[in-house]
Amino acid sequence: MVQVLGIPFFDQDIDAAVKLVLQVCEDTGQAASSPFSGAALQPNHCISASGAHGLVEAHNDPAFKNILQNYWLNLPDGMPIVWIGKWKGAKQIARCYGPDFFKETMKATATLPIKHFFCGGREGVANELQQAVATKFGNQNVVGTFCPPFRPMTEAEMVQLGNAITQSGADMVWIGIGCPKQEKLAYELKKYTQTKFLIAVGAAFDFHTNRVRQAPSWVQQIGMEWFFRLLMEPKRLFKRYITVIPQFIWLNFKEFITKLVIR
Repeated sequence: MVQVLGIPFFDQDIDAAVKLVLQVCEDTGQAASSPFSGAALQPNHCISASGAHGLVEAHNDPAFKNILQNYWLNLPDGMPIVWIGKWKGAKQIARCYGPDFFKETMKATATLPIKHFFCGGREGVANELQQAVATKFGNQNVVGTFCPPFRPMTEAEMVQLGNAITQSGADMVWIGIGCPKQEKLAYELKKYTQTKFLIAVGAAFDFHTNRVRQAPSWVQQIGMEWFFRLLMEPKRLFKRYITVIPQFIWLNFKEFITKLVIR
């Protein structure tokens, strides 16, 4: 793993990440150990695909930072994290883009007895995603869907959702309601359910149901996906990017200068 602004990130690629979660799903023995600490963990492993937005949110909200620090796996969702990781010596780190991690996991589990539950999106989106993964990836192992309210869920609602997930037998719960809400929901939901993974994947729901257009791969690789998405959804994303990008650059520059001074 490699630390970026105090958050531990997975230092390999999507194929390695998918292989890791499949190993946990297929393990019928003890709970898997954390890839970071090696300590044994109970079920309900939390995974987040985090980018610059998530790191800035974590810097501004210590409680959220603590949540990410306690996640089983933080995937480097954006190229800036990959660049910083490589600069810090993580030579094998590669972008683990949330929608692509979702896609590759769906493909890899299409013929395996691994079940999925979708939680997120506007009304009907999770159901559309269930149909989309069956058509696109040949995966018909989706055993439940849920559209969470925009407001915080009550404890009674959390209990009801947790019971529904447990009773469905889902191995992986995919949550797509945007950062940081999805990471907080996953971390809270683990108290109420019994599954193997709770995975926050951002815009994967909208991308794979074709509600939002994805940036071309070459745009993603040069780290300009944020600009492409801004062009697609200017009203929703302008305020986020106008504050997140400068702050992300400043925080990493400040960390670099601080370490130089300490040396």
